[in-house]
Amino acid sequence: MGARMLFRAVIMGPPGSGKGTISDRIVKHFALKHLSSGDLLRMNIQRNTEIGVVAKSYIDQGQLVPDDVITRLILQELNNMGEHWLLDGFPRTVPQAQELDKAFQINTVIDLNVPFQTIKDRLTARWIHPGSGRVYNTDFNPPKVTGIDDLTGESLIQREDDKPETVIKRLKAYEALTRPVLEYYKNKGVLETFSGTETNKIWPLVHSFLHTKLPDVIQK
Repeated sequence: MGARMLFRAVIMGPPGSGKGTISDRIVKHFALKHLSSGDLLRMNIQRNTEIGVVAKSYIDQGQLVPDDVITRLILQELNNMGEHWLLDGFPRTVPQAQELDKAFQINTVIDLNVPFQTIKDRLTARWIHPGSGRVYNTDFNPPKVTGIDDLTGESLIQREDDKPETVIKRLKAYEALTRPVLEYYKNKGVLETFSGTETNKIWPLVHSFLHTKLPDVIQK
């Protein structure tokens, strides 16, 4: 890869497949900036922006935010991201992927292929401290006192979109809308799929692949 070539990657996978964790590790090891559509949406929801209010009404029902709303938000943000970046949680539909293609050339799409049952168990065990965003998991990272944040003693909450009935809706929506996006990128020759049930076992495979793909933007 030439030193001046821009590198733009997308990471995909069902909600709860470990995209956030893998993305954090990619950013730590490689000189890529990271944009999470979920974080961007949550920020807009917290600030009660026009897009945030619209988005919240869909997310609370376990539905995806409409294409035009999320696409406008993401493309606007990507214009300020610099040369090398990793996009997480977008695109989720073929029209979104097509709009992204019009604006940027995507070099690689990393697909995290994690079984739905694994994700359902993982997400419904997740509890959040709303003030700080600290995440607990009742299976492998429980709080010292059930339902209470370790540091502040405040109550933990389960996000609306982590409740079992909403998780099932989200996974079905992902299956219906996003599988065609994987096919879209597969046909373009940029899709790389990594399968497994544990993030710590998937990560070395992703790291190895990117190490080969990105010799000149390695940070460490």
